[in-house]
Amino acid sequence: MSTFKHSKHEIIPCERCGSAIECKANAYTKCQCSVVQLSINEVQYISELYDGCLCANCLKELQEEYQETIS
Repeated sequence: MSTFKHSKHEIIPCERCGSAIECKANAYTKCQCSVVQLSINEVQYISELYDGCLCANCLKELQEEYQETIS
């Protein structure tokens, strides 16, 4: 898996859908994934399925998927 350098951040693929996302791990509050507020249970659910970074859309979808499993 190759990554591309873009300014100070890396462009990486979302592990779930493959779309390009700009990883801002060194500036987490500015990263696109920070817009999705996950509970600790949702984080655990997602981390059991994926190891890498996910885009905000996939995080939202997985959050909804988790909510459906507990309903």
